Amino acid sequence: MAGRKAKHLEICVRADEYEVETGSTGFDQLRFAHRSLPELNLDQIDTSTRFLDHSVPLPIFISSMTGGSAEGFRANKDLARAANQAGIPVGMGSIRILFRTDEVFEHFHLKKIAPDVPVMANIGGVQIRDLSHDALAEMVKRLEVDALVVHLNPGQELFQPEGDRDFAGIRDAIRRFCDRRAIPVIVKETGFGIRPSEIAALLDAGVRYVNVAGSGGTNWVKVEAHRMDDAQRAAAMEFDEWGLPTAVVLAACAHRFPDRVLSSGGLRNGLDVAKSIALGATMAGMALPFIRAVTADGVDGVLALVERIHTVLRSAMLLSGAATIADLQRTPLMQSAPFRDSVSELLRVDTAASGENR
Repeated sequence: MAGRKAKHLEICVRADEYEVETGSTGFDQLRFAHRSLPELNLDQIDTSTRFLDHSVPLPIFISSMTGGSAEGFRANKDLARAANQAGIPVGMGSIRILFRTDEVFEHFHLKKIAPDVPVMANIGGVQIRDLSHDALAEMVKRLEVDALVVHLNPGQELFQPEGDRDFAGIRDAIRRFCDRRAIPVIVKETGFGIRPSEIAALLDAGVRYVNVAGSGGTNWVKVEAHRMDDAQRAAAMEFDEWGLPTAVVLAACAHRFPDRVLSSGGLRNGLDVAKSIALGATMAGMALPFIRAVTADGVDGVLALVERIHTVLRSAMLLSGAATIADLQRTPLMQSAPFRDSVSELLRVDTAASGENR
């Protein structure tokens, strides 16, 4: 498992050798309506918000990405240090390996490195179904984390030689774990998006937040394809454009579930963050930009990226007349006709499929 995690990390950070990003998030089809008379002073712009009972200076988090290898351990430690300095939440890779060996516990005990910010553990949907919930609750208590992220990745698993093939019973397992009220639960996809009816079902099951984690960024089928022989890779590459674009999913549902939806999946800059919030997201997460920044330049690289995002976010808020994050969430965006069509089609298909499932 450690070898697989190390290879995943290598594939993701070596952009010159491995292509892992595909498709479009849809953010390029959205624009803010510029205000030449915003009637605001930059000093008035307040990018702070609350997340997991913490006050955070801006609505971004370092999304779950890596863990379980020596390389991942070093990256996680520096990401946690940077997150604590910047005051933003930080996630970690899957803690599944901790249920096989306790020797790597320190790889995941990030709270002692980032005591002042929300820290999120991470486990797969299949694991929350198959593991003892008593053992899982005890593990997150030992890790001192503020939330448990449950990642849904059937696409990746199907093209992983060692991957799972049975995804039945996961929603019920999530509900049963949420019923324990041991810790807030966040459910996320891993780059293919979550349709609106599934978001509603997860929130009904007791999940605190749903992270849409849509397409347009890292495609984990493509990551796995780089570990395959030519014949297997050909099948995987047919899923190059698979998934629901992040911005389309947000536009379809985020305002229906105020303060419950998170954005990630292909966010690459401050304007993507600003557009996510304007679409109704509570927070916006990034993984690949942060892991590349920490690999290239350590803590300083991550802090520089956070500062750039902060600068762009504040500027976009002023130029669109939003003094606070709450104001930004009420700021309408100009949408291209194809984008509006995509949102309508997603809602149509999702409604039809939901009716059939009932």
